[in-house]
Amino acid sequence: MDLKELTVSDKTVLVRVDFNVPVKDGHVTDRTRIEAAKPTIDYLTEAGAAVILMSHRGRPKGEYDEALSMEPVRVEAEKVLGREIVPMYSNVVVDDAVARMAKELKPGEIGLLENLRFRKEEEANDPAFAKELASLADCYVNDAFGTAHRAHASNVGILEELPSALGFLMGREVEVLSELLNHPKRPFVAILGGAKVSDKIAVIDHLIETCDAILIVGAMANTFLLGEGHSMGASLVEEGEVDRARALVEKAKKEGVTLLVPSDLVVAKSIDAPQTAHTVSADAIPEDEMVLDIGEETVSRYKEVLKDANSVVWNGPAGVFETKPFDKGTVALATILGDLSAEVVIGGGDSAAAIKQAGLEDKMSHISSGGGASLEFLEGKSLPAIAAIEEV
Repeated sequence: MDLKELTVSDKTVLVRVDFNVPVKDGHVTDRTRIEAAKPTIDYLTEAGAAVILMSHRGRPKGEYDEALSMEPVRVEAEKVLGREIVPMYSNVVVDDAVARMAKELKPGEIGLLENLRFRKEEEANDPAFAKELASLADCYVNDAFGTAHRAHASNVGILEELPSALGFLMGREVEVLSELLNHPKRPFVAILGGAKVSDKIAVIDHLIETCDAILIVGAMANTFLLGEGHSMGASLVEEGEVDRARALVEKAKKEGVTLLVPSDLVVAKSIDAPQTAHTVSADAIPEDEMVLDIGEETVSRYKEVLKDANSVVWNGPAGVFETKPFDKGTVALATILGDLSAEVVIGGGDSAAAIKQAGLEDKMSHISSGGGASLEFLEGKSLPAIAAIEEV
């Protein structure tokens, strides 16, 4: 159901958000996910709903852990939303005191539950826990795309209990990614990176059937290069995935899809020895050095492909972008994408962090709020939280 079809005036609405944000020394260091939820929360409060927010944070393994409390997130969310958020905390997430606070919440007010993963029943999609959560409200809104690929009590189990709808963020994610996969403006180019080919095999396989060109970057390019017969020195490779990498190259050829791998690379003795960084061709990687970024020649080759693109999706950085100078390839690609007039979609996770680090968020058409979820969407998989709400 569309959010605007849900009757929320004078109702208490339970909203699943993705406030799993980075926290350092008790302070949120990136508020992007909180900002992404603001339109839905604002709409609900302005429509006269009492809003109860719920999210997970980190991996407390089903037990209370003060270090993973939602409190620092609540403090930051108050700044983002410009209004008070009532801490509705219990070590067991829901108890009699929380239930009383839920009943006392007035239209236009906002509360926040404690970390959902303090209960092991959350990730187990336990129906009894879903009922506990549902007992706090009259209806439910899911706006947490970052968890849409997981079937948990707070995003799937709860749908059995309350009238439900997708929030604006979830709706936008589904709309953009569906349009990209089903009706891309051509040429359609994918840039795929990350550490492991094994993580992206299914994505590459699916996109070969959809894209006009695929540009491989990141450590997973090493496995493709190994498959071409290059010696990869001390680089991260997945020797067990070489045959599958070769098979993807062959499939791309059969489908008439351009699949490119780096022709030059930035290598160093280690990540901790950036002073040893230098650029070599793919057939001249020293035995005692590792690949940590793509080189300028590769960036130029990829730019030639990208300049004609009308749709682009990017998932996975080109190198170890968190450490200079191994961020250059990633920043160069981000800059190229920022200059395009194409529809450019960033597939969350490290790619989104790299775009933010480069200060180019405003130049992208859409930055997904869920790395794992967007990846599974690009594989062509049905996401449990979205499929379940569409079936209700």
